[in-house]
Parts: sequence; C-alpha cells; structure tokens
Amino acid sequence: MPDFPLDLVAFDLDGTLADTAPDLAAALNHALMKLGRPTVPPEEVRYLVGHGARALLRKGLAESGPSGEDLVEEGFPHFIDYYAANICTGTTCYSGAEAALDALKTRGVRTALCTNKPEGLTHLLLDALGWTGRFDAIVGGDTLPVRKPDPAPLHEAIARAGGGRAVFIGDSITDADTARAAALPFVAVSFGFSDRPASELGADAVIDDYAELIPALETLSPGRGSRRDIPA
Repeated sequence: MPDFPLDLVAFDLDGTLADTAPDLAAALNHALMKLGRPTVPPEEVRYLVGHGARALLRKGLAESGPSGEDLVEEGFPHFIDYYAANICTGTTCYSGAEAALDALKTRGVRTALCTNKPEGLTHLLLDALGWTGRFDAIVGGDTLPVRKPDPAPLHEAIARAGGGRAVFIGDSITDADTARAAALPFVAVSFGFSDRPASELGADAVIDDYAELIPALETLSPGRGSRRDIPA
C-alpha cells in the first residue's frame, strides 16, 4: 500500500459524522416551550448548530424575540437534561462514516474528535452509536476554557492522539475557521449543518459522501502535511 500522506485525521461530530439535528431540535424546542417561547421548525435547527448548546439556545430564542443571557441560562438546564435523556432517539451516523473510519484504521491512521458538544454528552452519544473506543482522542466544547473556532481544542485533540501530519474534517464555517487558525488542511462535507454551501468554506477538498474521503485525503500533499505537523 502506498504511503498515506497523513498520520491523523480529526473530525467534527455534529453534522460531520452524525446527523444529530433531530435530537438537537427536540431538545431546543423542549427548552423553548419551558420558557414560553415559540418552537423552531426542526428543519431550520440544523442551520443554527455549531457553537455549542448555549449558542443554539440563544439562536432559538432570537427567532421569536429577545434572547438575553438570563433566558439562555434559565433554559440551558431544560435543554441539557432533555437532550441527555434523548440523545440518540433520532440521531444517525452518516452513510459510509463507519466504513471510512475503518479504512483509516486499516491504513494505520489515528483519529480524533474535536467538537463543541460538551465532552460528557459526546461520550454519551458515542456510547449510544456503538462508537465507544473508536477515537484515539476526544476534545469537547468544555474540555478546555475555549472552544472552536479557537484552534486550541483542535491542537489539543491532535496532541492527545499522538500528533503528526493531520487534517480536520468538518461541515461548517466554524470548522473551516478552526482549521485555518490551526494551520491545518480542511476537508468539508457537503451534507452537514452549514449555513452556506460547502464550496464556500475555503476547504482544500469537499466530499459529498464518505466513500470519497480516502481518495480526497490521498490528494493532500505530504509536504503540506509535514509543514503542519502537530507534536504529541
């Protein structure tokens, strides 16, 4: 097998590896109802995801009026408790995602998760999906004092997974900005939660299906990857 140009592939979770929109929408609308506010159509919620639970709740409140931080903090426990209890009711992994993860493992490539979902909920979802132990490192939105698009969580995830030539896979402008700030190549998926076409994210490659991931990664220049080595 030819040398693979990467040592490690880091992934976003929501909208990248798994379609979590149905359960996020249900949790958001549960919290909004508890606050006496109108619900948000579920199909619109996928365009509000990306900066964590409080940001999602803030955006949901803004759909119908003021979204002061007092309301966000009042609604946050309702959101989190409901979501934790129903974290994988409607969530599904994207077609081909598991096969792509297996193909990377076969090539000796390590994998990491870098998500703005709280770390505890991330592990809960991975357990429900049957993905416990699939990743060499997991960094959530509350693992560090900062979250994406700050590059620190991505650097931390890569370092915890052993470092080396790395790339980030994501679906949104948050992920694109994170990869750019971390000076890493970025591959965008076109089927996620982005509020704009994947072609407008400035990615090094865009894939429409996980069957395209390995070929896309093989086009990344090893020299480019070497310039972006992250130490362990």
